[in-house]
Amino acid sequence: MASVAYTLTTVPANGDREMPYSSQESKACEHQAAEVRWGSYIELEEQLEGSQPAGENRRQFEGIVGSSPLLGAVLEQVQIVAPTDATVLIEGETGTGKEVIANAIHAHSERRSRPFVKLNCAAIPLGLLESELFGHEKGAFTGAVIQKMGRFEAANGGTLFLDEIGDIPLELQSKLLRVLQEQEFERLGSTCTRRVNVRVIAATNQDLAGLVANKQFRMDLYYRLNVFPIALPPLRERPDDIPTLVAHLVQRFCARMSKRISKISDTGMEALMRYPWPGNVRELQNFVERAVILSTGDVLHLPSLPSRAAVQTGDGTLAEAERDHILKALEESNWVVGGRSGAAARLGVKRTTLIDRMRKRGLSRGMAQSRFAM
Repeated sequence: MASVAYTLTTVPANGDREMPYSSQESKACEHQAAEVRWGSYIELEEQLEGSQPAGENRRQFEGIVGSSPLLGAVLEQVQIVAPTDATVLIEGETGTGKEVIANAIHAHSERRSRPFVKLNCAAIPLGLLESELFGHEKGAFTGAVIQKMGRFEAANGGTLFLDEIGDIPLELQSKLLRVLQEQEFERLGSTCTRRVNVRVIAATNQDLAGLVANKQFRMDLYYRLNVFPIALPPLRERPDDIPTLVAHLVQRFCARMSKRISKISDTGMEALMRYPWPGNVRELQNFVERAVILSTGDVLHLPSLPSRAAVQTGDGTLAEAERDHILKALEESNWVVGGRSGAAARLGVKRTTLIDRMRKRGLSRGMAQSRFAM
């Protein structure tokens, strides 16, 4: 447990016997009591040192911060599957660190000296996704003025990380299944079969089993990807990791900005631990970066959190909180989704992820305009 330093003291006892306070004295005592509460701090460096394993165990999963049992269980799975060549499917909400886990699997595999190639399937236009995966020959389609190597060829001998795998269109899924099973494919515009030796790690924030049931994802491809599933817990399910994450992020951003921030109020840390973080670690990272920018002394100054700061149980309530959180960010950005000042950047999520969540929550600019027209 992190040490807590108290910088103020309480009002001393008034003699040996209790005396009733006047209303003015009561207010003064309440004010001093509030100062005592706000004057207690958590030392960030001690929090980081006390919560992380030492020596080799810390270096073993560099970049993965936390010591909760849920995170520990995930890292155990990483250690088990990494030395094999098994296909891994990482499932979890946006911002939970799926790419970090994929990196850890590759770094602990026999392929660690070979390429680790990444592709976000949701970020590539559907007409270009096949070319990105398998490459193309010159003249294969309009605009193909040169020969291009695909991601499978680039990852030969190493690992290919396919993020947002649920967004691959059905017509392309059969070709992906073939290369997973046979380790061979043809470039667009070519009849020459190419063989590769690639390990695939896929990730998704969608319910692939539900997509299979709705005929939106091939069952055979799902089973081929789901050889070794790893489910990442959302940040709200491991609040004990938040103090360590905050300390780690403050340390990182202070190094970038040449600042020295050494502590945070214990009430501030409690507020961070109560907040449900719908954007998970990515949202926390953006929030802490903003806090470091705003802080001028050695105490981390926290910006205000959204009004629904306490974790509430029940799927409906959490969905409603996420909807309100997204709507607030959209309104603050004047409904600009992308860009450095857009809603996606404010929430710490990818633009495509935010668009998907807006669609699921029924959020549109027209809806917002009618909301304020009443």
